[in-house]
Amino acid sequence: MSDSFVNGDAPSDLTFPRQYARTQRLTLGDPRTVTVSPDGQRVVFCRSDSGDDPVNSLWVLDVPTGTERLVADPRQLLAAADSNEPAEERARRERTREGAGGVVSYATDSAVTIASFSLGGRLFGAGLISGTARELTVAGPVFDPRPDPTAARVAYVCGATIRIGELDNSSWELASEPHNPNATWGSAEFVAAEEMGRHRGYWWSPDGAAIAVERADTSPVSIWHIADPAHPETVPTQHRYPAAGTDNALVSLFVITLGQRTAASRVQMHWDTDSFPYLANVTWATKDRLLLTVQSRDQTQLLVLEADPATGITNVVFADHDDQWVDLVAGTPAVLGDGRLVMAADRAGARRLLVDGNVVSPPDQQVRSVTAVADGTVTFSANPLDDPTVQHVWTWSADTGCTCLTTEEGVHAATVGGETIAIRSSTLAAHGSTLRVGNTIIASYAQTPLVEPNVSIHRVGDDNLAVAVVLPHGVISGPLPVLIDPYGGPHSQRVVSARSAYLSSQWFADQGFAVIITDGRGTPGRGTEWERAVHLDLAGPVLDDQVRALEGVTEILARDGIRLDRQRVGIRGWSFGGYLAALAVIQRPDIFHAAVAGAPVTEWRLYDTHYTERYLGDPFTDPEPYDRSSLLDIAHLLTQPLLLIHGLADDNVVAAHTLRLSSALLAAGKSHEVLPLSGVTHMTPQEIVAENLLLHQLEFLRRVLRIQT
Repeated sequence: MSDSFVNGDAPSDLTFPRQYARTQRLTLGDPRTVTVSPDGQRVVFCRSDSGDDPVNSLWVLDVPTGTERLVADPRQLLAAADSNEPAEERARRERTREGAGGVVSYATDSAVTIASFSLGGRLFGAGLISGTARELTVAGPVFDPRPDPTAARVAYVCGATIRIGELDNSSWELASEPHNPNATWGSAEFVAAEEMGRHRGYWWSPDGAAIAVERADTSPVSIWHIADPAHPETVPTQHRYPAAGTDNALVSLFVITLGQRTAASRVQMHWDTDSFPYLANVTWATKDRLLLTVQSRDQTQLLVLEADPATGITNVVFADHDDQWVDLVAGTPAVLGDGRLVMAADRAGARRLLVDGNVVSPPDQQVRSVTAVADGTVTFSANPLDDPTVQHVWTWSADTGCTCLTTEEGVHAATVGGETIAIRSSTLAAHGSTLRVGNTIIASYAQTPLVEPNVSIHRVGDDNLAVAVVLPHGVISGPLPVLIDPYGGPHSQRVVSARSAYLSSQWFADQGFAVIITDGRGTPGRGTEWERAVHLDLAGPVLDDQVRALEGVTEILARDGIRLDRQRVGIRGWSFGGYLAALAVIQRPDIFHAAVAGAPVTEWRLYDTHYTERYLGDPFTDPEPYDRSSLLDIAHLLTQPLLLIHGLADDNVVAAHTLRLSSALLAAGKSHEVLPLSGVTHMTPQEIVAENLLLHQLEFLRRVLRIQT
């Protein structure tokens, strides 16, 4: 297991920043990407050999015996570096924030007897019962391989084309447009992968006779260039980026019936793409019934369409509307065994589980996702409306109603197959997470962190803001300088009942800070009104809530004799959190005295369509929300120290955000610091970068807040 340690003592020369970077935030060695076979006999998962090993292998747990079997070891199958991965695979990993290597994704047949995956752009198949794996030497490079449900062949994406691989190692092209360099077949377009949670672009029919395939034409999308200034000899990468208010890719869907090494027929699915241009989800209900989820450009309307694969004719089976926006919910739509439609939608102030349009989930629960739908049972995750820090696993059936399967306070998620449920649990009481299948715990080789979170969760204010306070260990003497450590924006939480969420915050606390983390308005879990409080204003509510949390925590800690030094308050964050950090130090210098803003969105007109327009609308129709939420026009107000950090290879929040803010600050005569990261993307996976980023931020905060070491 190399030189890592599992639930043991750390090497004497290992520091937390180095451990945190080397272990990819303590995630390596943990079982992940779990699939349970429909007969409940096998649990398939990926796992690396140790807590600092980034190469994942494919494993199978035999449920009746509790025995683990290694199915595919990338080091035996292929000695290739990640640099050999095709561009599409590197882009997928960036969209999913995937930093590990080896087998990080795979697909199976419907019975979960075989799996396919790619390594170094080459195709591999594995027998999940036999425990053997081999390469299929098809034309490549191979991206997103998926076996058909009957395990007879494999489809995969190769560049802009979709191909079929046969078991005799031959392959053939199913769809392509060689004369149109902007058209792709079988791949998710940028906003689907980045913002809709849809990372695939083709779907096998249940009988394996046909494939629904996305065609995306990116020619209307503006070309941006991602350059590497550290290597001026390299040609900038062209990147089609749909900025707010500009054109998206043109997306259509075809059902292609497979013949003998050829496409027998190609039928386009028809819907009003002018009114509903976003294709959010594709699901085969039966071999003769295809379900499409489409959204309007302003995302106030969502339709689920039933499509006839033979004719392409569609009709509406579910419609939803909200004056602000309709959320996409993972796992929906789905269909019960009797054909009833399963959805999740906001009703009466919270997100509810719907079966054939009828609300079936408890009124005090916020549904987060649908995990599985089989026969007459729906498995879903939800949290109490008054406690977004936890998440529990629920089931519903017409006979028994709703039943909560988890009781321990924490964050729980499930994977289901037949009567077998694999439940992953994270709590404040233990490090990491536990993946349990019945009475069997799948082994984790994740390292024990070098910090021990000293965290408490509080409710602040009349609206019960969820606030975590992380304090140094030992005796606290004198007032503590404060570090606000939020994300603070939509679709992400920081305040959860899971110990692993507070590791980096604890490291900062152990340097002498009181660290405060707040999930304010706009963050998930608190119901419809709470999430939509940021509509047309991504600045005001989120910043106000950070201030309210600081004031409330100051009072709470004072009751226990712990004083906060309100004259030395720093704030740090990444992505939306970086935006919030820069916003805070510019708008409220009376409260925040220094900020570290990593990869911040500084001008929302430079961010993508699907995310930005959901909250701020169309910048060309109504520019005021964009002006109100921008940092560029208020740059001249900066009076406190600000450190801007940005990866120059970031294709999500491009480096132009930081560079334009820096230019505006310079033009206004405002001193600030900029740390450019050459070759680094939005997720900063490089070990040396991740380690030294923590150290650099600490040095900056100590220096500008005048904290003695």
